[in-house]
Amino acid sequence: MPGAARRLSGKATSADGTAIAFDRCGAGPAVVLVQGAFADRGHPMMTAIAAALAPWFTVVNYDRRGRGDSGDTQPYAVEREIEDLAAVIEVAGGSAMVFGGSSGAALALEAAAVTPAISKLALWEPPYHLDDSAPALPDDFAAQLDALVRAGRRAEVVERFMVAAEVPPAAVAAMRAQPSWPQAEAVAHTLAYEAAVLGSGNALAGRLAGVTQPTLVLNGENSPLWMANAGLAVAAAVPGAVRRVLADQAHNVAVEALVPELLEFFVA
Repeated sequence: MPGAARRLSGKATSADGTAIAFDRCGAGPAVVLVQGAFADRGHPMMTAIAAALAPWFTVVNYDRRGRGDSGDTQPYAVEREIEDLAAVIEVAGGSAMVFGGSSGAALALEAAAVTPAISKLALWEPPYHLDDSAPALPDDFAAQLDALVRAGRRAEVVERFMVAAEVPPAAVAAMRAQPSWPQAEAVAHTLAYEAAVLGSGNALAGRLAGVTQPTLVLNGENSPLWMANAGLAVAAAVPGAVRRVLADQAHNVAVEALVPELLEFFVA
């Protein structure tokens, strides 16, 4: 029977002492949510997924390093983010299924390759750039973004990251006039972290063959070709992975389309 939703908040302590903030709700087997770029645990998408899964699972929705109420101990390294996720899984009970969205999916993959405490892995459109259908990126993209952050050029960081995600320049210019733009600039430093997680040139990591957990890769039918190609490549690289395409969905997926897939996979 589904458990009654119950929301708690707390902080896990990562291996380097960084405090990682989380919300917890629901009852049942643990599911940890890993958000992508520009999001924290309060993002409407993340809170909606947590609420939808809570009747069946204990859902832990956390702020990744450098966001929300979590700390940001320097220097940054992808390994520290993997340790953050491991610390959250520990407070969730020592083992958990994991959902990762977009660049959060790439982090979840990196963690799954070295973290046996992850029991299942569901991924929404990990944004690797694998062929000419994707925007070209320099191999040192993460370092370039970090240098811009250190120079105080946060708006430029946001613009470059969005263009790399194939947001049209005209649309980015329009976003700068929106009230939400300062919020985007406020997390600009974490965009360098996202680029580091995705790796040099956003290329697919060869170590994905070491991911042994049951894995579900999801793509949207209306997403760009390069995202579909990335999903296909991840499903091919992870042994035994299953890939599904959600009809009428793009990268900004509707919760009501995503959650049934997660429920079916996590319950199985």
